[in-house]
Amino acid sequence: MNVQEKPEKQQPTSRIKKFFSQLGPGLVTGASDDDPSGIATYSQAGAQFGPKFLWTAIFTYPLMVSIQEMCARIGLVTNQGLAGVIKRKYSRWVIYLILIVSYPSITLNIGADIAGMGAVGNLLFPKIPSFVFSILFTVILMYSIIAWNYHKIAAVLKWLCIILFSYILIPFLIKTDWWVVLKGTFLPSFEYSKDYFMALVGILGTTISPYLFFWQASMEVEEIRERRLIVDKRILHQMQTDVKGGMLFSNIVFYFIILTSGTVLFNAGIHQINTVEQAAQALRPLAGDMAYALFSIGVIGTGFLAIPVLAGASSYMLAEIFNWDEGLNKKFHEAKGFYISIIISLVIGLMIQLLGISPVKALIWSAVLYGITAPILIAVILHLCNSKDVMGHFTNRRLSNLLGFATLLIMLAAAVALIWFLV
Repeated sequence: MNVQEKPEKQQPTSRIKKFFSQLGPGLVTGASDDDPSGIATYSQAGAQFGPKFLWTAIFTYPLMVSIQEMCARIGLVTNQGLAGVIKRKYSRWVIYLILIVSYPSITLNIGADIAGMGAVGNLLFPKIPSFVFSILFTVILMYSIIAWNYHKIAAVLKWLCIILFSYILIPFLIKTDWWVVLKGTFLPSFEYSKDYFMALVGILGTTISPYLFFWQASMEVEEIRERRLIVDKRILHQMQTDVKGGMLFSNIVFYFIILTSGTVLFNAGIHQINTVEQAAQALRPLAGDMAYALFSIGVIGTGFLAIPVLAGASSYMLAEIFNWDEGLNKKFHEAKGFYISIIISLVIGLMIQLLGISPVKALIWSAVLYGITAPILIAVILHLCNSKDVMGHFTNRRLSNLLGFATLLIMLAAAVALIWFLV
C-alpha cells in the first residue's frame, strides 16, 4: 500500500516570498505613492485636523483603483506606455502640453523627496550634514537604476514596500483613542475653511498623482516583455488583482500616517508640520524613540522606493515622445537617452536642495502642476479606454466609466480650488 506523504508546511518566510512574487507593478505603484513628500502632506493634515481626514483613505480608494487599472490595461493591450499611446492617438501638441506641465512637477517632487531623505538622515546621525546624505542617496539611486536590470529593480522595490509597515505599527505603540479613530474613519466631518479645503486638495493631489499613470502603464509593458506574456482575460484579471492590492496597501499606509499625526501631534497641540523631519522630531518626545525610529526609517525607505518611480515615469514619457530606446530591462548603452534623462532628473532634484530652494515651496509648486495635469490626463485616459481603435475588445465597462468620470470631476474641482486658494 502506498502511503501518501503529507506536503511539507511552508515556512512563514517562504509564504511571504510566494505572496510578494505574485504581486507586480500595482504594489510598487501604490507603495511609491506614499513618498516622503506624501508623508509630509498626510502628517500635516493629521497634525492640523486630527483624525478628521481618516475617511479620505476609504473615499479615494475606488478612485485610485479605477484610474490605475485603466492605465495598466492601456499598457497591456497596446504594449505601449501611456505617453506613446497619447502621441499616436492625438495631435502632438497634446502630449507636448502634458510633458511641459508633468516634467517640472515630477522633478520638483524628486527634489523634495531627496531633501526629505537627507534631512531625516541627519536626524538619525546628527554629525553628518543633511546634504551629504542627499548626495549619498542620489548616487546610490543612480547606480542601482543603471547597473541593475528590470527584474532586480522590481524585486528590490517590492521588498522595500515592507518598510511601509512601520507606519502601521506606530499607532499600536502609543496610547490611541480608537473610538475617536472609528468616528474619523466612517463619519466624515467638514469644515468650511480655507485651511481645511487646502488640506483636502493636498491629500487628493498626493494620492492621485499623474506620474503614477505613466509608471503603471510602462511597468505593465515591461512585465509583458520580461515574462513574454500573451495578454488575455486571465492576465487582465491578474493585473486587476495586483492594482487593487497595491492601491489598498497605499491607502492603508496613508491612513495610518494620518492616524499617527492626528492622535499624537494634534493632541499635543502641534498643528503645523511643513516637512517630514519636523514630523519625526515632533513624534520623538511624544511617542518615544521606537516610534521616532520607525517613522524616520520609513521616510528613507519610501524615498528609495518612490524616487526610481518618479524618475522612471518622466524618462519613459520622454523616451516614448522622442522615440528613444527605453526600458529598465535594457543596459545603459542600449538605451542611453532613457538612462541619461533619469540621471538628469536626479541631478536637478538634488540641485534644488543644494541651491537652497525650499523643499516646501517645491512641494507646493509640484502640487499646483499635478493639480493642473491630473484632470487633463484623466480625461485623456477615459477617452482612450473607451476607444475601440485603441483597446479593441477591452474597452471600459460601465462601472469603470462611472468611477473614472467621478474621479475626473473631483480632481477638476480640486484643481480649481487649489488655484482659487493660492491666487
